[in-house]
Amino acid sequence: MPDKLPIIDFADFGDGTTPESLGIAKKLIEACQDVGFAYLINIGIPQSEVDDIFAWSRKFFALPPAIKQLAPHPKEGRKHRGYSGIGVEQISHEVFDSNELPSLRKKAPDFKESFDIGRADSPHVENVWLPEEQLPGFREAALSFFYTCRSFQVNKLMKALSLGLGLGADFLENYHRDGDNQLRLLHYPAAPAEIFFRGEKGRARSHTDYGTATILFQDEESGLEVESPRGSGQFIPVPPIRGAVVFNVGDLLMRWSNDTLKSTLHRVCVPPHDQTGLVKERYSIPFFIGADANALVDCLPGCWSADHPKKYEAVTAGTYINVRLDVNYA
Repeated sequence: MPDKLPIIDFADFGDGTTPESLGIAKKLIEACQDVGFAYLINIGIPQSEVDDIFAWSRKFFALPPAIKQLAPHPKEGRKHRGYSGIGVEQISHEVFDSNELPSLRKKAPDFKESFDIGRADSPHVENVWLPEEQLPGFREAALSFFYTCRSFQVNKLMKALSLGLGLGADFLENYHRDGDNQLRLLHYPAAPAEIFFRGEKGRARSHTDYGTATILFQDEESGLEVESPRGSGQFIPVPPIRGAVVFNVGDLLMRWSNDTLKSTLHRVCVPPHDQTGLVKERYSIPFFIGADANALVDCLPGCWSADHPKKYEAVTAGTYINVRLDVNYA
């Protein structure tokens, strides 16, 4: 069993037309086939910008609860924007039965809070912001980082995935034109270790991501773990590496590829710690990449045959994502 994630270096990817870019793309697909996760380095997002958005995240979550609630997440899970307080969102992996959800939410509820944004001009879901005077500059900084991540997606990541799958460089991005992605600021508050070890609270239970793919920025605190190999029930730590982002395949890309690429369970745990001590707070920032709401997700060319038939029925991206999001806020 591998005990660490592969590292994919994008330094020589360029515009995706060189022999070097094809080699990078193939290495990325190999990682997607094996564990579904990888570290990415030299992706073109300056560390100064990453440090800056983490500073803004700390400022936001340090605000009094009553102020943060001025930008409330709507009741509908599919309207994934705004602030969710501690315990509001509970990850529900593969559980959709309304009779089971209430008891699931009581089992070591997720001890985290979050703030979600999307593109400024989305016709589908509007952003929910604090009044500007409550945290001047926050809106501009968050949107700027959103579009920085979006640029990496368009100019490098989608091209690498498409090339690695033997498709045209723009194949996947043609299904992601709307740019209705989600940038999430996450805060796991500090708490006594004993409440985690007694099972009273958790950080984020095992789950897969729902969309096409995710890139994740971590602060210096550990906690992320990935199942490796997929389906084994064994988890390996994914410690932060300064200058690297964590990439993972989402459920839709796995469906698209007919399970050629792996959407793998991952979780956030409390690192090994003195059970009588204090667990430090943790911040992370995932950028969730989703296909256009009306995009039909059907098996990609080259991923099925008479000997390897399609496993999934075609589904629109928006329909699939909305079902998964709604149960998290049930």
